Amino acid sequence: MSKRWSVVLAGALLSMSVAACGTPGEPGAPADQGTPGAGDAASGAPVKVGLVYSKSGPLATYGEQYRQGFAAGLDYATKGTGAVNGHKIEVTEQDDAGDPAKAVASATDLIGQGHKIIAGSTSSGVALQVAPLAADNKILFVSGPAAVDAVTGANKYTFRSGRQTFQDVATAGSMLGDVTGKKVTVLAQDSAFGKANIAAVTAVLGGKGATVDSVEVPAAATDVTPFATKIKGSSPDLLFVAWAGTNAAAMWSTLEQQGVFESTKVVTGLDIKPTHAIFGKASTQINFLSHFFDGAADNAAYKALDEGMKEQGATVDLFTNDGFVAAQMIAHAIEASDSDVDAMVSALEGWKFEGPKGQLEIRAEDHALLQPMFTATLKQDGSNVMPALGETLDPAAVAPPVTPFK
Repeated sequence: MSKRWSVVLAGALLSMSVAACGTPGEPGAPADQGTPGAGDAASGAPVKVGLVYSKSGPLATYGEQYRQGFAAGLDYATKGTGAVNGHKIEVTEQDDAGDPAKAVASATDLIGQGHKIIAGSTSSGVALQVAPLAADNKILFVSGPAAVDAVTGANKYTFRSGRQTFQDVATAGSMLGDVTGKKVTVLAQDSAFGKANIAAVTAVLGGKGATVDSVEVPAAATDVTPFATKIKGSSPDLLFVAWAGTNAAAMWSTLEQQGVFESTKVVTGLDIKPTHAIFGKASTQINFLSHFFDGAADNAAYKALDEGMKEQGATVDLFTNDGFVAAQMIAHAIEASDSDVDAMVSALEGWKFEGPKGQLEIRAEDHALLQPMFTATLKQDGSNVMPALGETLDPAAVAPPVTPFK
């Protein structure tokens, strides 16, 4: 069953006060500061927005972060009114549980009810199934945390509010500088997730001149020692680790025990806060790529996200940015029109604005979201493990190649 919430100032979900707002006319500032009348009291027909995301299932934690960020972003973009140009925004939540079939059914149902805007997609598999619906029905689709590259360039009605895999891998490569002639090994599980990462590293860093190989480990393996020994013996310049599962702590411990960190630079993606403690003794020896974390940036949008999360009894984390940015994009689209989807699309194409992580641009040619990326390390803070910002990479340095619409 769906859950509908109307984002008005008195609503329980969005009763937060925004402490910091952008300068009038500044890209990414709350809507009524940049566009006259955008924050007027609701008087016209409401605009229906469907939020199809992983409320349950294996990615439920990511989905909840996205939903919380979306709430904070919508409050910020409308300056607490819950309305754009006099049109109240009504959001209907649907749980896809990470199942593409459920997501398609939910999106189809919402479209049938008159929703011309769909947001969400925690899962890449979900995003790839919902995107064609956007083109077929000429509705605006703003995907969320789903990182698969194929969302970019999917069709003219599909956008994304998060990063894509190319940007992750390019960030990892930046830690080597010029990768030409360098040896890169991918340590991954023998699974769809692992193979996708091997393919991405091969395409991105191999395409820039690196020699890429891989060490694949059975997903259920309990002893990673032979694989760690093999990596230590080959001494790659960069070890890219793509790992998911309950045996992650044992894997990191084995790499540390076998001395892999002494001979190579080890890189992996920084996940959500609860995972920061799983690395054990290796935590301070790993180099992390990240698209967002608590403390990664400091601007008006970030401060609004931080305040909005606190009002919800939560904190800034990996995917709160994706929800916040999706809300900014949707509010901007509605400024152009409350009903003409082609006008919404035109307004978003080429739009430059400030999100919580910095200056963003929606590339008109394929709707890639050009954005800064980050490197980080983990530091011990008493009994806690906290991320520390390394480098902030310019959007152009990690921009994916243009992917023409299909």
